[in-house]
Amino acid sequence: MADALRGKVAVVTGASRGIGRGIALALADEGATVYVTGRTIGDGNPLGGSVGATAAEVDRRGGQGIAVQVDHGDDAQIGALFDRIRADQVRLDILVNNAMAIPPEMTQRIGFWEKPLSNWEIFDIGVRAAFVAAWHAARIMVPQRSGLIVALSGYVGVTYTYDTIFGVAKAATDRMARDLAIELKPHGVASLSLWQGFTYTERAQDNLRTVPGMASQLNSAAGTSVEFPGRVIAALACDPKVIARSGGTFINAELAADYGVTDVDGRTIPSLRAERGAPIWQPV
Repeated sequence: MADALRGKVAVVTGASRGIGRGIALALADEGATVYVTGRTIGDGNPLGGSVGATAAEVDRRGGQGIAVQVDHGDDAQIGALFDRIRADQVRLDILVNNAMAIPPEMTQRIGFWEKPLSNWEIFDIGVRAAFVAAWHAARIMVPQRSGLIVALSGYVGVTYTYDTIFGVAKAATDRMARDLAIELKPHGVASLSLWQGFTYTERAQDNLRTVPGMASQLNSAAGTSVEFPGRVIAALACDPKVIARSGGTFINAELAADYGVTDVDGRTIPSLRAERGAPIWQPV
């Protein structure tokens, strides 16, 4: 599938590090032009990473990386990103809504009433900002009658994990992807939600060291690299029949099996449907 996305333009939000960075690199392996967004432009984040560093890696992997500093809590900054894409590229083929605020209290084992109300930013960045980005992307994709909008979600959409707001945000993410699909499908644009299981991001590895009991909850066989979801998204973007999946919520491990995708180390990732729950929404 090498170079399968050459000439295609993608936006990956929240790609300074973690899953977003991994998705950008997986798309780069197929030759895509990737707009890498996030707030970090220097070396100030203790977890490392920046939009510039990810964009440079995209270049090294065979794609074209374009770093854009975007605070996804600011509608005007999101709008400016898509204005730039429209001016520079004319088209947009893939939007991956990955950005989400993760306050430190999210993984703490305390009640929601003991956490600050400011933690609602999980919903603001994880859902509202994703809608704003999809709104702008649709204004480019609908006239060209093609495109793929992907939302990153997880088993937390139906199974309690960590935090009340986290679960509400991911359940809303799945539903939003489905309803966007109903309105976009007549225009040839696909929208779907992907469930990713445990991923060895920089933050997750830090949590394994610092959050009591977290390591014991992990099914290590199902843990993936940050690039695994990107490999699945690349396969979806190359599927000429992807519109048939529009509106659905899918488990990455199951789609990977359908497309013959493995993780970077060659492993086949198991689905946790039986242990953690099944998606609600089917294609429209």
